[in-house]
Amino acid sequence: MKISLVVKHLIVLLSISFLVSCQTNNNRIINFPATDLQSEHIIPKPLKIHSVGGGFALDEFTKINCVEDKAFLDAAHFLQNKIEDKTGLITPINTNREDAEGIIVINKISKGLNTKPEAYQIQITSDSLILSAKNASGIFMGIQTLRQIIPRLSIDTLANTPIWVIPSGKIIDEPQFEYRGAMLDVSRHFFSVEDVKKFIGVLSYYKYNALHLHLSDDQGWRIEIKSWPKLTEVGGSTEVGGGPGGFYTQEQYSDIVNYAASHHMMIVPEIDMPGHTNAASVSYPFLNGNGKEIELYTGTHVGFSTFDTRKDSVYQFIDDVIREIAALSPSPYFHIGGDESHVTKKDDYIYFVNKVEKLVQQHGKQMIGWDEIATADVDNTSVAQFWRSKDNAQSAKDKGMKIIMSPAKKAYLDMQYDSLSKHGLHWAAYIPTDVAYNWSPENYEEIPIENILGIEAPLWSETISNISELEYLAFPRAIGYAELGWTTQENRDWKNYKKRLANQVEYLDEMNVHYYKSPLIDWK
Repeated sequence: MKISLVVKHLIVLLSISFLVSCQTNNNRIINFPATDLQSEHIIPKPLKIHSVGGGFALDEFTKINCVEDKAFLDAAHFLQNKIEDKTGLITPINTNREDAEGIIVINKISKGLNTKPEAYQIQITSDSLILSAKNASGIFMGIQTLRQIIPRLSIDTLANTPIWVIPSGKIIDEPQFEYRGAMLDVSRHFFSVEDVKKFIGVLSYYKYNALHLHLSDDQGWRIEIKSWPKLTEVGGSTEVGGGPGGFYTQEQYSDIVNYAASHHMMIVPEIDMPGHTNAASVSYPFLNGNGKEIELYTGTHVGFSTFDTRKDSVYQFIDDVIREIAALSPSPYFHIGGDESHVTKKDDYIYFVNKVEKLVQQHGKQMIGWDEIATADVDNTSVAQFWRSKDNAQSAKDKGMKIIMSPAKKAYLDMQYDSLSKHGLHWAAYIPTDVAYNWSPENYEEIPIENILGIEAPLWSETISNISELEYLAFPRAIGYAELGWTTQENRDWKNYKKRLANQVEYLDEMNVHYYKSPLIDWK
């Protein structure tokens, strides 16, 4: 006899309630201090928060119960590790622990949440904390919220052992935009695997789900292509200012991809073309289309390089590059650049983008390109990244394309905060912390929200060469962009946000993030 979905859902809820009641020692009475879940400094701000007072006692008697699903169990182990890092507590997973007095339940549900894949809810009472989602991505996003409401310090006077009091209540949450990314330019200056992993770790804490790696430019080619080895042997040998450069082997790139996946982030690879291609052309001169003698380049000018867009062998090269990178990249996207190709004739540019779009699609990927690609005859499955031209963004909209919002004068992480900034440029604008937050991607330059795939904050590396300089430009602005991507416009407020931002100091210091201490923020 088949049981209806409603009855099945009730059985799951009753099972959780029974499990919680059976594994909670009702003899222990804790007089919790006054708490307010709504006053927690959560970034990005959740969709709905309901506070009921009281709290959940996270202590040495807490355990985690998780549904028997590998992806959910991986998330449970991630939570277990983060609880231990923050409190020193060991919270066993799916063990029969007779002395358990509080339980964290990681629950897979089929109903009761929005259809967005990263939606989640957290229900917190005095003896249970139930984190529910339809899939592991939602659970992981909920874990990032949970990490932010676990206090740094325990209270040692409520019981015989230390207790970390988590405020009671309910959080219902989901992202506004599907795509929430940052970009790192590893071509102008190269950044190590460990640097990239650190960046991923901090971004994922604020619910980013994409890191776009700018893997090639005039100054350097940064990923091994086995069928074209000179790309890294020659093109990867230097960087801006004449440093040693570097590149990722395919094994190292896969390591980054896998690390990102463990944080529910995707890596979006970019090979910039037909411009920004000097490093490729100096490695294989037949690619060059600007008619000039080429050599390794360590400056910062743009727009002087181009592929020969009418040569069949160029497209065989591009096909090989896309094929090898696509095989390493589970992300649905492949970014072809397409910006600032000033010496490419207009007809040649359009011809090139049209051909490369087909190559990207043949390898099972969606093409992303900077907003210039909208001038070609691309179809509506490709994505335009709006960085400069409103007209190009409008063309993309008219073609029915999705758009990633990255306007340089609002979202570029390499722009200086002000005239005193140690690093960065200001060709687009100065972007202090409040300006970075106080704009609305939902209606920027009249791009309708239904065309917006999401938001991305690009970090170009002309002026930075190490992780400390990277972090100075990225943070705290990247934290604000996280909220612009996740939180609805009506839920965002600068005065409220800057208070929550001020309380991120403990986490940033714990992660050894060399953030810019904006004078606009009363850092705690």
